Amino acid sequence: MPELYIGLMSGTSMDGIDAALVEIDSGHIRLLNTHQHPIHHDLKNQLQKLALNEPGTDLDMLGTCDTELGIVFADACIQLLKQSSIKPSAIKAIGSHGQTIRHQPGIQHPFSMQIGDASQIAYRTGITTINDFRRKDIAAGGQGAPLAPAFHQTFFSSPDHNRVILNIGGIANISYLPKDTNQHCTGFDCGPGNTLMDAWIQKKQQKEYDRNGTWAASNNIHQGLLEKLMQDDFIHRPPPKSSGREHYNLGWLNRQLRSFSPIDDGQVQATLCAFTAHSIYYAIQHFLTSVDEIIVCGGGAHNRHLIHLLDGLSGETTLRKTDDTGIAADWVEAAAFAWLAHQTLHQLPGNLPDVTGASQAVILGAIHPAG
Repeated sequence: MPELYIGLMSGTSMDGIDAALVEIDSGHIRLLNTHQHPIHHDLKNQLQKLALNEPGTDLDMLGTCDTELGIVFADACIQLLKQSSIKPSAIKAIGSHGQTIRHQPGIQHPFSMQIGDASQIAYRTGITTINDFRRKDIAAGGQGAPLAPAFHQTFFSSPDHNRVILNIGGIANISYLPKDTNQHCTGFDCGPGNTLMDAWIQKKQQKEYDRNGTWAASNNIHQGLLEKLMQDDFIHRPPPKSSGREHYNLGWLNRQLRSFSPIDDGQVQATLCAFTAHSIYYAIQHFLTSVDEIIVCGGGAHNRHLIHLLDGLSGETTLRKTDDTGIAADWVEAAAFAWLAHQTLHQLPGNLPDVTGASQAVILGAIHPAG
């Protein structure tokens, strides 16, 4: 019997909540409707401060943001249901990624913290809600990320092509889907996606992001800075690995820039775009074999200049968007968390140990019953 799920996703950029209505039937997945819900400026500002552990942040701010964001997530679901003309009782469950505030998989007592109170979501929508998908994988010795490769394997695998699913969000991550079913699917974060480019243009031009990569495209790359950025340890570290704002942020960038002052702001933007492209290509070239297709999703799929750079680096390897395979590039991650909710309710694993480094496949998530 077909089941309906809602997937909720808010990424590193915090530019809004992606809500996807998904039908799952015997392993087949169909995207039915979508809604992007805003996060108001004051809440976004507080979330960014928490994520960067800025002065003035405290436990009260964390707690109130958790509650307030849960309410906003619930509102996103309610709006999606209204525009879909579907009653809450028709939805099996909501899978909420939450908003990552801290991701520390490499310390002595690793953890990953996503907020957005799922009890608020379950109570306000009347729909069972599942969140906290990363902790069980970490308990099993994994990185807790990336989790999307298990969904990518289910939805995007091909018997004819070795595929890379490239998600360019705040952080860029890849899933390798070999056509040979005897080979394991692998995946990992490969470096910054949009986070450094967005942070730089927000600081220098007060714009949310570089639309189509226009500012980057109108300037020359600083070759010395690009070489310096590509020396970053994370780029060369073998998988499994995951990263976030804890590593790639303006503080990190300013430390890299010290050796090149003065340097034109536009040239920095061009170099950051090139850094994203080159770090992705480095990961594919050094950690994967025999790639036939690179299929792109996430917000970075709309950055024309970035895609142009990637296309130039990838040579004869086919480069295209996930739109061609059934899910628009903006909605893959939200659909993935709808699928993860399905896995949890059916007591099926949601992680891939070869991706996260966990000792075994485990059932993910915490269930918050409706009502």
